[in-house]
Amino acid sequence: MRILVFGGVGFVGLNIAEAMLMKGDDVVVFDRMALPAATRKAFSRLPGRLTAIQGDVTDKMAIAEVVQPGVDVVIMGAAITAGAARDARDPETILQVNLLAQVPILEAARAAGVRRIVNLSSAAAYGVAGERYQELDEETPGDPVSLYAISKWASERVGGRLADLWGLDLVSLRLSGVFGPWERATGVRDTLSPQSQILAAAGKDEPAILPRPGLRDWIYAPDLAEAVRILAGAPALRHRLYNISTARRFAALEWGQALAANFPGFICRLAEPGEAATIDLHGPGDRAPLSTLRMSEEFGWEAATGVAESANALAAWWWMHGRGLGR
Repeated sequence: MRILVFGGVGFVGLNIAEAMLMKGDDVVVFDRMALPAATRKAFSRLPGRLTAIQGDVTDKMAIAEVVQPGVDVVIMGAAITAGAARDARDPETILQVNLLAQVPILEAARAAGVRRIVNLSSAAAYGVAGERYQELDEETPGDPVSLYAISKWASERVGGRLADLWGLDLVSLRLSGVFGPWERATGVRDTLSPQSQILAAAGKDEPAILPRPGLRDWIYAPDLAEAVRILAGAPALRHRLYNISTARRFAALEWGQALAANFPGFICRLAEPGEAATIDLHGPGDRAPLSTLRMSEEFGWEAATGVAESANALAAWWWMHGRGLGR
């Protein structure tokens, strides 16, 4: 396949690109950021062919130039994961990147005859519904609050409407809390994953102090990338929306303590009463897990990497590549 990934130099995009390259696909990553040298070197050893193009996802002319006939799959992954401060400071840019940029991409995909468009949405689209249900499936009504969550929910609806009108094959994926290789501070995510924060603390020989255990159905990025690869290549899809998750919760604290086996002397623990935490868990509470029944029934897919396995794998990646990414 020939794959075009918007936001492809973000860490989720890079994991998707890596999964595709490992299978021998041609991958174009389009991003305002340059491809890190460590990533280019690592990916050059893979059987697929990688092309990196720097550009702005809000530039309609640049979009039209890169979405050309011959592209099989477009993956829409460019997004600003904003917190409350950025919501208040710059709502226009958030909505422009997360929602409105989708329209010229879909127009270009229509003109080029792209076979399938994959919209990377988020579990944030469920919003505060995640506090009211024991499990979240694709039929659970969303109740998003932040601009990031609202824009992701809207991207599913706008994309679906235009797909119906223009005869496009579009699927949206609600991603749970993602962590894994190639994650670094880029300016488009206000807070890195707790796992990335914990890893950074370990690398600096500092303790990681959590405000609470941090239960969530965290998913290791290579597992997510494999799900995207399956959905991109499937001849037909039964649904327009799929959850991508481990479907079971585990604690960020547990993960950090598993990571400690790779960093002698490293401590990951809960904050003592009155002590300030050093790890941001993205909010004051824990969300219900996402159901992945659609993915398992239709494709036999389940997240393959457990807590200790992901901690060990990410530590090995960090020793090989992560220290060169500006941590």
